[in-house]
Amino acid sequence: MDSVVSELEGSLLKDRDPVSYFMLVAFEASGLLRFALLLILWPVIWLLKVLGKGEYGLNLMVFVATAGVSESEIESVARAVLPKFYMDDIDMEAWKVFSSYDKRVVVTKMPRLMTERFVKEHLRADEVIGSELVISRFGFATGFVKSNNIDSYISSRVAKLFIDEKPGIGLGTPASSFLSLCKEQIHPPFMANENQYDHHQLVRPHPVIFHDGRLVKRPTPSIALLIILWMPLGIILATIRILVGLVLPMRAKPYLSRVLGGKVIVKGKPPPPASSGSSGVLFVCTHRTLMDPVVLSTVLRRQIPAVTYSLSRLSEILSPIPTVRLTRIRNVDAEKIKTELANGDLVVCPEGTTCREPFLLRFSALFAELTDQIVPVAMNYRVGFFHATTARGCKALDPIFFFMNPRPVYEVTFLNQLPIEATCSSGKSPHDVANYVQRILAATLGFECTNFTRRDKYWVLAGNDGTVSYTSFVDQIKKVVSTSKPFFL
Repeated sequence: MDSVVSELEGSLLKDRDPVSYFMLVAFEASGLLRFALLLILWPVIWLLKVLGKGEYGLNLMVFVATAGVSESEIESVARAVLPKFYMDDIDMEAWKVFSSYDKRVVVTKMPRLMTERFVKEHLRADEVIGSELVISRFGFATGFVKSNNIDSYISSRVAKLFIDEKPGIGLGTPASSFLSLCKEQIHPPFMANENQYDHHQLVRPHPVIFHDGRLVKRPTPSIALLIILWMPLGIILATIRILVGLVLPMRAKPYLSRVLGGKVIVKGKPPPPASSGSSGVLFVCTHRTLMDPVVLSTVLRRQIPAVTYSLSRLSEILSPIPTVRLTRIRNVDAEKIKTELANGDLVVCPEGTTCREPFLLRFSALFAELTDQIVPVAMNYRVGFFHATTARGCKALDPIFFFMNPRPVYEVTFLNQLPIEATCSSGKSPHDVANYVQRILAATLGFECTNFTRRDKYWVLAGNDGTVSYTSFVDQIKKVVSTSKPFFL
């Protein structure tokens, strides 16, 4: 059987320095203080590397990022946050070589707990060899690793794994000690010979559809410094933007948003407001952030109510538009939506949860059963520093993180209202209508349709089905990890 052993850092990943991934663990698993401490110590880590003591620098990163953090929290960050940033840094030429072999092994100097899920699920590796964190009997990382010499540990593990026959090929930097165990060695930069490998090189890594975490960019030391310097200014800017949004009338908000750094790009022609006595239009939107219905109302310059499910109490208070809380009881929710449509226009996001990647989740078909006046709206957004959605974190902070971005940009594309022959009135099933709307919205945005649901997302990111029972507003504010999602149908 053909086999390959590849180094992760500097080979499968372009960046040889793993500091940004430890920064992510520090920020997402612990918070800003640990994140800042690791950044402060980065010059020491860099100096140790220059002096040939890189292993001491690595141990220092491991200690600062993980000491006192529960094993389950580190695993949660490795499952929900890190894969996106690993995937963005993949060297596709190295991947072509790596994926063309039957038995694939990845070695890394990072803790195995931080890399194993991504490497096995997305790179389809058979084995992952990395340092092992020392976990206390209470389930918390001590900050230490079990092996004092990571290079010797990796080499011994590779030798034991290939006790009968040497690995066919090794991918890594010239300093990688395990390469001496391989029959053939390839060093970066990698250039895959298209004629040398079979059809495997055409297979891409499994895509990352769901990911969590607040940071948009991988926090290299320079990016991490910018984030920390921006934080105080971002909080002030977010406060001003939220107060302006609550005080000003809807017609004035588009002008003030530009002054405060925001931008909304509108394409297509929106329908006029519903006349008195007639049923309203149902705006069916893709769901990128909890701001989708608010931005739509701002573009239309009138308040359009939005149906919600488990919207945080703080977000409800801060919302400048009316919200209609659903119950997840189908007939009750249908009556609520019918009542709102009888009074005017309404906004729904039938994906039921947000998705950051260029994919659309499966649409609930309930909206198609309730009206024939359906206007699809393709929503998308761009931010620079912080994501405005979370599955693991505190959802009450979602609007604050959105407005902390220097220049948030929203794109709103109005499609034509569905013709009668494309609705249930022509005999089509609600699922056919929902799937059709999903396809045309995906085509507009250049996204891919999927059959994944809200429940799938939460099992991947948070290890639960996303269902939350609320007790009080105070309990919601105190709750650090919440699984509520806004604007659900």
